[in-house]
Amino acid sequence: MPMTMLEFPLFAAAIPNWIYAVRYVDLAAVGVFLLFGLIVWAFRNYAPKIGAISWVTFKEAVYQPLFLILILIGLFALFIFLYIPYHTLGDDIKLVITQGLTLIKLMAVFLAVWTASFSVAEELEGKTALMILAKPVSRREFILGKYVGVVLAVTLIFLILGFFFLNTVSYKVVFDARESAKEIPTAWECTRQVIATLPSFVLSFFETIILAAIAIAISTRLSLLPNLTICLAVYIIGHLAPMIVQSSVGQIAFVAFVADLACAVLPVLEHFNMETNVAMDQPPTWWYVSCTALYAVMYSCLAIVFGLFLFEDRDLA
Repeated sequence: MPMTMLEFPLFAAAIPNWIYAVRYVDLAAVGVFLLFGLIVWAFRNYAPKIGAISWVTFKEAVYQPLFLILILIGLFALFIFLYIPYHTLGDDIKLVITQGLTLIKLMAVFLAVWTASFSVAEELEGKTALMILAKPVSRREFILGKYVGVVLAVTLIFLILGFFFLNTVSYKVVFDARESAKEIPTAWECTRQVIATLPSFVLSFFETIILAAIAIAISTRLSLLPNLTICLAVYIIGHLAPMIVQSSVGQIAFVAFVADLACAVLPVLEHFNMETNVAMDQPPTWWYVSCTALYAVMYSCLAIVFGLFLFEDRDLA
């Protein structure tokens, strides 16, 4: 909706509050980027073999055209989400948050699967991995290095898109006030919305590292297309299985057994889905985020161990 001359003073008066609010987001983003660089430096210096493999994998992921394409698509979509009329009677920001979280997560997952397939599966098929493993590098270090490199690439895309996303969330408070002819939002209202969004954003990241670990494990045996298909199936089942168990359909014995089996073997990704919480203005607590993060780390470790098991007897010759 175009801005009228009467609405413009309200909008212009709210801009300083928005800028004052997002400066904390921007300062925090700078700190996180510095921490990210410190982690990369630590891996390269204190775990030289794994660090070298992870650094090469990270550069392969970042330098490929797909990374830039995903970043540009993500930035454009996050910008468009701001101005789409959702007609939710004042709750547009909730849809912006859920759409933004889902978009960033899917972009990162696709990058993880793509990088894992080309960095592991293609190197195994092209015998490039044999040259690496001919050096004093074990298969365990090879897989761990690849996984760390994929996680670093996923982290970078989360940081870039997440930085822009949190700025748009803060700005959406101002934009919705202008659209609804409300009072000028304060800087604290903008900041509070960002703080409420952060736990869900962190949960999306942990869901992605689980899928990255699964993609690395699968890539020790399969190429890109099967890997992408399996990861997509894990993503869908991981979100639907708990809902099936709790629904009336889950009362059927066979369906309940299959759903329980899926919950036991596959990651329960519904733990990371906060769309309902966002809709009800009940953001997850940081204690919940900590417990879920522990679950994500444990399942990622299991997936990597499974990948090592598959890779241990893989013939590279």
